[in-house]
Amino acid sequence: MPRIKSRTAPRGKKGEKFILGVDLGGTNIVVGAMPVDGGREIAVHSEATHAERGAEAVMDRITAMIEQVVAEVLEGENAMRKDILGVGVGAPGPLDRKRGVVVVAPNLGWHDFPLRDAIADRVRLPTTLDNDANCATIGEWWCGAARGGRNVVGVTIGTGIGGGLILDGQLYHGSSDVAGEIGHTTIDITGRYCKCGNYGCLEAYASGPAIAQRAREALGRDEKSILPKLVDNHLDRITAATVYQAANQGDTLASEIVRDTATFLGAGIANLLNIFNPDVVVLAGGVAMAGDRLFEPLRAEVKRRAFRPAVESCRIVPGSLEGTAGMVGAVATFKTQKLGGV
Repeated sequence: MPRIKSRTAPRGKKGEKFILGVDLGGTNIVVGAMPVDGGREIAVHSEATHAERGAEAVMDRITAMIEQVVAEVLEGENAMRKDILGVGVGAPGPLDRKRGVVVVAPNLGWHDFPLRDAIADRVRLPTTLDNDANCATIGEWWCGAARGGRNVVGVTIGTGIGGGLILDGQLYHGSSDVAGEIGHTTIDITGRYCKCGNYGCLEAYASGPAIAQRAREALGRDEKSILPKLVDNHLDRITAATVYQAANQGDTLASEIVRDTATFLGAGIANLLNIFNPDVVVLAGGVAMAGDRLFEPLRAEVKRRAFRPAVESCRIVPGSLEGTAGMVGAVATFKTQKLGGV
């Protein structure tokens, strides 16, 4: 089981309590544990989701990962089973948090799936459910790059684009748990088709698969690039990470795709600044790999489009919890729902 390097501290004291976090994405599942105070990450593992194998196969994988993490906590942290308080789960939405149901998850192919209770029944632990992008946002706010913010917008960029909103220090869900669906805001009313059924969504232009698809389309027009060489001429293997790698090596085509991605994201984020006036916008996910090549034109596009007071009061930063923001946030949402806050 692949393991993510955890941010660790000395072994826990006897009687310390722990919460598990599950970050379920369209590409990967990340499971780990943290003490209630959030002081360190423990036994963090990542596996491919393989959503195409169906919901039950994904559930089997999550269950096995949870039991592995529990075993490592019990062995390595002077802990007993009763010291595991429960499991927080972050999943793509929209969700019905009250019923613990994934209403629809296009990148998983799920509809009305009772995820919370399915996990709780299998692992016999109290379980909570929240949107995966909400989890990534609160994770970065609790332990990462957005610490100290009062009004925070989180944008997660991976298989899809999600978002989370922390307003006046509280995670905001909206009237029906749909708040923060930033990836499905429209940036071009006659634009690209999105898996959600709409056209012109931000996700259809700036998600990881969309970045890769725009690269393949450009190569189909016989534009010159080192991208084919990086994937041994298997163009279906191009990912957003490949595009960032080529751009960092000075490839003209890849650099143009990154700049265009910055423009799309900048337009979307400028809208959020004008609506919510946050003090931090944190971008989590693989996008952080692009570094200043993405963030400098992105910030310039936001500055061009948003009101100056909103721009001047806001930091736009990459997430700092590489690979674990959603897991950390899932722990935080369990703590908030069951223990009364982080």
